[in-house]
Amino acid sequence: MSFSDLVRTFIIGPKLRREGRAPYLHILRWLADSDSWSISLKEEVRNHPEASGSVGQVVEKGYLKKFVETHPEFQDVLNYDDSTNILTVEDPQFIFFIRNIIWYKLVQQLGFKNLKFDSKYDFALSFAGIERELARKIFDGLTDCEFSVFYDENEQHRILAENIEDYLAPIYRSEAKYVICLLSSTYPTRIWAKFESDQFKQRFGDHCVIPVLFKDVPLGMFDEVSKVGGITFDPSRDMSPQVHEIVHLLTKKLGE
Repeated sequence: MSFSDLVRTFIIGPKLRREGRAPYLHILRWLADSDSWSISLKEEVRNHPEASGSVGQVVEKGYLKKFVETHPEFQDVLNYDDSTNILTVEDPQFIFFIRNIIWYKLVQQLGFKNLKFDSKYDFALSFAGIERELARKIFDGLTDCEFSVFYDENEQHRILAENIEDYLAPIYRSEAKYVICLLSSTYPTRIWAKFESDQFKQRFGDHCVIPVLFKDVPLGMFDEVSKVGGITFDPSRDMSPQVHEIVHLLTKKLGE
């Protein structure tokens, strides 16, 4: 039982995000379920697509590496090779302990709100290319909260050699729980924004589309969309505090 606190620390990660997808919990559970004492996180992410967004982010952004390095107590029982993304158990007593955890009880004790997901992504971002800076900041804020977010730049390697329309259509139709559309004055004029909106427009009735309405948009441009509860963004004001508020509201929405 001396490993109990260490396991809890690892599962919580750098900060407890009860509404998020608990990537560190999934990593440790995959290790416990493995037939060997090590796992390739690249392989595990391929085998668990529902966790690819959240676990993929903590691996690709170097969060896992930094987390392990800043907790010397992990290094007595675990070794993580960032160059190969292989996580290995170093202590036979530790592997015995994690293989005998009653996981559902531990999840309840730690207060995670949901570990079964009916969607590949929590959010998908739809925007005109000129608004990429705002989209990227929202993406960074949401992934830091351990949500799974579709953002095109982050998926370029997966889109390569694919039919782009076939790849994108199911994401906006059903694979994302919520679609966040950044409705600037240029949004209706962009081909890909039009394509994406054609995929998710039927989801307004299912309460799955969250508009972010730009304050400088001419009156009447998004009359129908404005009937849906959304978030106002003022491009003339500092972006950072507005992004913080947007991420805060989206976190509360998903948490409920």
